[in-house]
Amino acid sequence: MQYIEVGHVESIFRYPVKSMRGEELEVAELGWHGLDGDRRLAFRLTDKSGGFPWLTAKKFPDLLLFAPERRDGAVEGKLPTHIRTPSGEKMPVFGEDLAAEVERLHGAPVQMMRLNHGAFDEANISVISFDTVREIGRLAGQSPDDSARTL
Repeated sequence: MQYIEVGHVESIFRYPVKSMRGEELEVAELGWHGLDGDRRLAFRLTDKSGGFPWLTAKKFPDLLLFAPERRDGAVEGKLPTHIRTPSGEKMPVFGEDLAAEVERLHGAPVQMMRLNHGAFDEANISVISFDTVREIGRLAGQSPDDSARTL
């Protein structure tokens, strides 16, 4: 069988916390629920009695400024242990301080939730070439640069 190369994978990103910044991976396991560890955590709005319960960047755009991190010694591929806030402070993922900070900035009480198999757009995998990104930028009148690829 002959294979034809159509491209190469330059980077792999996953988003362990819904609507927070992604993290670049060296390798990733792909399974029934998408990338291992992708969208396994999310803030739940605790004052919602019905409807969509998750806090998203659509409701709170500053959530994109929070960055999941693993403390030294945490195993690659595992969920983040801490979240770096927009002010640079690092807080435990399930700590009361993080929930209080998001509540303070967003204005509504939240609780970090974990789902073992994900439930937040978890099975979608996007394979996008940089030529595609450039063309989208051209059509939108924007000029993508390398720093945009790390968000």
